[in-house]
Formats: sequence, C-alpha cells, structure tokens
Amino acid sequence: MTDVIAAFSMKQVQNLTGLSEGQLIDWDLSGFFVPAYAYENRRSPYSRIYSFEDVVGLRTLAILRERVSMQHLREAAKRLKEHSGKPWSQLTLFTLNGEVHFRRPSSDVIEGAVSGQYGATIPLESIAEEIREKAEALKRRKPGAVGKVTKRRAVMGGEEVFEGTRIPVSSVRALADAGYSLGEILAEFPSLSAGDVEVVLEKCRLTQVA
Repeated sequence: MTDVIAAFSMKQVQNLTGLSEGQLIDWDLSGFFVPAYAYENRRSPYSRIYSFEDVVGLRTLAILRERVSMQHLREAAKRLKEHSGKPWSQLTLFTLNGEVHFRRPSSDVIEGAVSGQYGATIPLESIAEEIREKAEALKRRKPGAVGKVTKRRAVMGGEEVFEGTRIPVSSVRALADAGYSLGEILAEFPSLSAGDVEVVLEKCRLTQVA
C-alpha cells in the first residue's frame, strides 16, 4: 500500500467513501474509528488525517452500514479486533442475514463476528482496489503545478493548498515545525514533490530568521 497516497484529509475521505463529515467525527469521538494521524486537539484545522488503510476500512464500513445495523457493527468491531488491529481493512469480510462474517486468518473457516456461527456468505467487493484507483487519480498533477500554492473558497474551505491537490499547506507546515525532514514529509505526502515541500520549508526558515 506504499505506492498510493499515504495521507488523506477528511474532505477527501468523504469523497472516497461516501461517508458524511458528521459520521466521521462521531466515529472518531466515540472511539469506533480513530484516524491514524489524529491530532490530540481535534478542534484545530485538519486535525483528522487518514491513512490509506483507514480509507479502505471506512469504505468497507460504508458498504456494511447499508447491510447491517450500526449497533451490530459496534459489537462486531470488539470481536474482530481480537484477530486484527485494523479489522475493517485487513480481514476478509462477508455479510449474511444482517450479520458480519469474517474469514479467520490462516484458515478457510468463515464465522459470524458476533454469533460465531458458520455459514455460506456473500463476499464484499474488493474495496482496496477501488480506493487505490481513486487515490491514484488524486495523485495526478500537471507538471507546472509543482511548487505552487493556491487558495480557492471551494477547495478545503478556502485554505491554502498545493496546486493540483487538496493537501493543505498548513499540514506540511505543521510537520516542518515539528522537525520533520524533507524526506520524512514526502513519506507522509507521497503525492507531493520536493519542490512543493521546499516552498514551505523556505517560508519556515524565513519566519525563523525574522
């Protein structure tokens, strides 16, 4: 999963998964689904940044939510976490009669996540491949966009973003302020180039000198 975007904003997650901002916030605050790169202060801008695995898991949940109840999903999560730290993206899941089933790791046994009963099931679609294709589309930028910053009211609430992306400049600046190197920042935002990050790093250096 290292060849796709590694970090997604909440708005990107909404577009990729079909989930609402309210659902994402509620699931985060309740501990049901916490973003991989969440800031301690959730009130700060872009304090919720999601990994690729997060997006796969959330898209899976969006599909499951149409087939089983939210109460069942919460109960299933407790059981599934016994088998995987990221059950919604790392386990093979199925649905049958309003219940989530899963294939036990390293075996062909399929059982109900809550009931423990075995049975024939209907598999979910290949979510990872779907998200991979959409993430690849997000990565495509015009060569002339590298190193440029833009600000439009309709994009990320009017925040400055790198041209051709929806990545807030503030997110990269926060990593730079925290001492991240150029290489470390690019590892977090692979869709950016060195030219993009250098613009932010130069601004940070000028601010420090002033």
